Amino acid sequence: MTANPEEKSEGVQAFPDSFDLEGEFARSNVQAVLEKLDRELVGLAPVKQRIREIAALLLVDKARRSMGLETGAPTLHMSFTGNPGTGKTTVALRMAEILKNLGYVRQGHLVSVTRDDLVGQYIGHTAPKTREVIKKAMGGVLFIDEAYYLYKPENERDYGQEAIEILLQVMENQRDDLVVILAGYANRMEVFFQSNPGFRSRIAHHIDFPDYSEKELMSIAKLMVDAQHYVLTPEAEKVLRDYIPRRMKMPHFANARSMRNALDRAKLRQANRLFGRKDRTNLTRHDLTTIEAEDLLASRVFQP
Repeated sequence: MTANPEEKSEGVQAFPDSFDLEGEFARSNVQAVLEKLDRELVGLAPVKQRIREIAALLLVDKARRSMGLETGAPTLHMSFTGNPGTGKTTVALRMAEILKNLGYVRQGHLVSVTRDDLVGQYIGHTAPKTREVIKKAMGGVLFIDEAYYLYKPENERDYGQEAIEILLQVMENQRDDLVVILAGYANRMEVFFQSNPGFRSRIAHHIDFPDYSEKELMSIAKLMVDAQHYVLTPEAEKVLRDYIPRRMKMPHFANARSMRNALDRAKLRQANRLFGRKDRTNLTRHDLTTIEAEDLLASRVFQP
């Protein structure tokens, strides 16, 4: 009597002989997320390439697991280094989407915190604060900006070390349901990792965010102007081109964030210019949407 094939394979899991990587890529909608990232952020080619590479790694890992080649959950904790305003938070948001689409986190949300959200001010305060943040982030991505402020060795009564120990434990034991991204200035992050080797050993992907060039900052500013339904006059555009290199040389320059602040102040001056007109009864669409050269020239950047 011939054995039933189902009985013969009883107790042995059958794995497919092939995996449709292209089909899985299409179903995951990862391409749409990558395209969204391209639209949101000017430049950053090396960063975007690393995100694509991580997405490819996860797709191949998914293919391997489908064929019984599982080697344990991949380590996905990351370090984003770079100056302020270089798009780290935006990339973290899109990374959370990709992880959700590929099934590596359940919810795909981003919880963004700093030291103040994790570290308490008295004994017994830090652990519940840190655990509450982790609870909110579970199933998604926890983004810790300026992570090096967690560690203050010069202060013996600082409670940051307690938060660090809890985070390290969670990063190791619950890495299949939480991805942690540490962010901050490159040099300070390096010192932080040297002081806390446990973090370095748990970080699989280190991504550096370069500063924007003058040309890229101009493109970013134009995108911001368009998105807010304003228009720069030709003269105002010339002033903005002159503004950018001057601002880049000044203290506290923050890349795209500085462009946003400059435009916010220009909008403030435009509003006051319109309000100061003798005739305020017949404002046109052109009046309400146009930023003039004078709205930018009043900036302290142009003051002697």
